[in-house]
Amino acid sequence: MGVLLLIIAVVLFIIGDVIVRLIIRKRTEKRLRKEREEVLAVNLNLDFSHEAKTLKRVEVDNPKAKILAVDDEEIILNSFRKILVLDGYSVDTVETGQEALGLIQKRHYDFVFTDLKMPEMDGVDVCKSVKHLRPDIDVIIITGYASVDTAVETMKFGALDYVQKPFTEDELLEMVNKFLIKRKARIEKQLKSKVKITHSTFEEKQDEIAFSIPGGVFISESHCWAAINQNGRVDVGIDDFAKKIIGKIDDIDLPNLGMEAKKGQHLFSIVQKTYSIPFKAPVSGKVTFINKQLLEELEQLDNTAYDNSRICVIEAENLDEELKDLKIGQAAVDFFNDDIAQLNDYVKKSVTTTEDENRIPADGHVYIGELEFLREKDRNAIVKDFFDR
Repeated sequence: MGVLLLIIAVVLFIIGDVIVRLIIRKRTEKRLRKEREEVLAVNLNLDFSHEAKTLKRVEVDNPKAKILAVDDEEIILNSFRKILVLDGYSVDTVETGQEALGLIQKRHYDFVFTDLKMPEMDGVDVCKSVKHLRPDIDVIIITGYASVDTAVETMKFGALDYVQKPFTEDELLEMVNKFLIKRKARIEKQLKSKVKITHSTFEEKQDEIAFSIPGGVFISESHCWAAINQNGRVDVGIDDFAKKIIGKIDDIDLPNLGMEAKKGQHLFSIVQKTYSIPFKAPVSGKVTFINKQLLEELEQLDNTAYDNSRICVIEAENLDEELKDLKIGQAAVDFFNDDIAQLNDYVKKSVTTTEDENRIPADGHVYIGELEFLREKDRNAIVKDFFDR
């Protein structure tokens, strides 16, 4: 009898525990939904005309993904915001492809959903341009029944998939969650590549072997990175190629505050031991901020060369023209790969000894921190060929 009562007590305890957990879960989901509804109500009418005339933005904390939707039908965009925001996505919407292409160069997105049939710039052109500028972004085509064949054709230009309208709330959520699973699987494979587009401008610890380029960041030929911040000014620093080749940094000679920088002229220097490595300005304009805090936390560069590891900020004076000479997306990846190949070729042919054979041997391979242990002639040649050109 005692055993039976014990069993009944255990069963009742388990049932009670399950019920309590379900109640807590439902309350949490209800609270999150209410918070998202409040965010949605506040943000739907915001007009970010300084970025794009038709832009409407709804952001949530810790989003599942960041989405940019492009459609000339406002009712479709309204559906995207209302359905996806409540499920935990941050959503920007615009009504033209031109606005979308401007935004992807300034902000991070995981997905671009674009209507296939739009005036001036259709979904095919949007897809091609997005994949050229930001190959890290997944493109989804929004299409009607009559255009499904064309939507499928866009996959050869890099589109991940398509969404057929009209769609129900459940159908859209199911498809977007499926796309998110696909994206995560693809990103896991990408991390093994030599040069990768990363999906956030800040990483707590970058891959020590692969070279990283955050999506939306421009790269100059002297290996400075440039990112347009929310104020329209340009953050500038050394890119991941420079940081990994240079290795340990002892100091930085910052530019003077208020300096009038000229594109292609000296901006700042990286100091290693007794050597100074010059870097040239990627854009022209006035230096409005210098990152003195970085001098006290140089180890931060070991985590990431980007984002808060910026060296200065420039108020650009000729940005539209000078951006054409910088590289972004696939062009930046190709540039890195070309320089990696060129550096490998130099090391194999020219580096016969180093200052510390135990740390960096002269075996024809390129190592992280290679520059720190090279002989003067090899160091000078690499600085000239890659950073001071």
